[in-house]
Amino acid sequence: MALDRPPPSPASPSEVAALADEAVRRTLARHPRPAGGDPVKNLGAPVVSLTGMVLNNTEGPAQLAMKRKPAWLKAKVPGGPGYERLKSIMDEHKLHTVCQEAGCPNMGECWSRGVATIMILGDTCTRACGFCNVKTGRPATLDKDEPRRVAESLRLMGLKHVVITSVNRDELPDGGAGIWAETILRTRDACPTMSIEVLIPDFEGHWDALQMVIDAGPHIINHNLETIRRMYPAVRPSAKFDRSLELLRRVKEAGGVAKTGIMVGIGERDEEVLELMEEVREKTGVANRASCDILTIGQYLQPTRNHLPVERFVTPEQFAMYKTEGLRRGFKVVESGPLVRSSYHADHQADELTDILTMRR
Repeated sequence: MALDRPPPSPASPSEVAALADEAVRRTLARHPRPAGGDPVKNLGAPVVSLTGMVLNNTEGPAQLAMKRKPAWLKAKVPGGPGYERLKSIMDEHKLHTVCQEAGCPNMGECWSRGVATIMILGDTCTRACGFCNVKTGRPATLDKDEPRRVAESLRLMGLKHVVITSVNRDELPDGGAGIWAETILRTRDACPTMSIEVLIPDFEGHWDALQMVIDAGPHIINHNLETIRRMYPAVRPSAKFDRSLELLRRVKEAGGVAKTGIMVGIGERDEEVLELMEEVREKTGVANRASCDILTIGQYLQPTRNHLPVERFVTPEQFAMYKTEGLRRGFKVVESGPLVRSSYHADHQADELTDILTMRR
C-alpha cells in the first residue's frame, strides 16, 4: 500500500534565486569570454541600440527570458540504431561534431540516417559570437593526428556526402588552414566516392590560408554570413561582413561551388533579408562565372540566457517566401525553413548539383 506523503513545499524566493545563480554560473563556466563580446565598446551612437536587451556582457545575473517555441519548431529526441552507430564511431575516434557542441535541433533526424557534421581543430573557439553555443576560450594544443582519425572514421561510416566544419583558431598563424587541407586530402583518399563539403571560418582575411583549403579540392565550400550587415556588431563582433563576401567571391573566382547561410528571427527585417540576397549575388560573382550557388536560411534559437534573444519566430510561410525570392534571384539551391541549419539536408543539396560536383571530382 502506498504511503501517504505530504506534497513538496514550494521553493522559497531565496531558493529560486540560488537555482538561477547556479544556472548562470554553469553557463559562464562554459563561456568564459562574454558571449558576443562587447558589441558597443568601440562604436559610436547606434542607429538601433540593443544594449538593454541583448547580453549580460559585464556583471550581474542574467535577465533575458527565453521565449516559448511555437509548434513548428519541435524536433525529435536523438535515438535509434543509426544514431547509436554514428555516436559509437565518433566516440571511438575521439571526434567532435558541431551537432553536439552547438546543440543542433536536427541531430536526432540527421544522425538516425547516418549524416553528421564533423568539427575539427578542437571544441574551443577563440571567438565569442552572440548566437553560438560552442564554448569559447584558449584552445588546447593543436591535435596533428586529427586529420587521420577524421578520414578513418568517415571511411567506416561509408557516407555519400559529408560536411566538415571547425571552430575559429585565430591564435594559429594560418588559422588552422594546414589541418583543414590535410583533413580534406586524407578524406578524399580514404573516401574517393564521397563528396566533401566544408564549412570554414574567415581566417581573418588571410587569403593564402583560404587558398590552402581551396587547393585541397573540397566539392563545396561554405562560409556563413549568419546575419544581415547591420547586425554584425552584436552577432559577429570579430567578423566583417565585407570580408565574408570577399571569401565567397574568391571561392567562385577559383571555380568552386560556394554556399552561405543566415539565421532569421534575431532582429532583422524581411526587406533586409532580401537586400542581403541581392548583395550576395552581386558581390560574389566574377567575370564569366556565376555567383554564390547555395543559400540556407533558418530560425535562430537562443542557446542560453547569456546569448542574443529571439526577437521573433518566423513562420513557415515566410520561410517559403524567402526560398521563392532566393531562387528568383539566381541561387541554384535555397534551403529555407524553421529548423534549417547550414548542413541540414546538405546531402540533398549536393544531389541537386550533381553535374557540377562530378566535374570537381
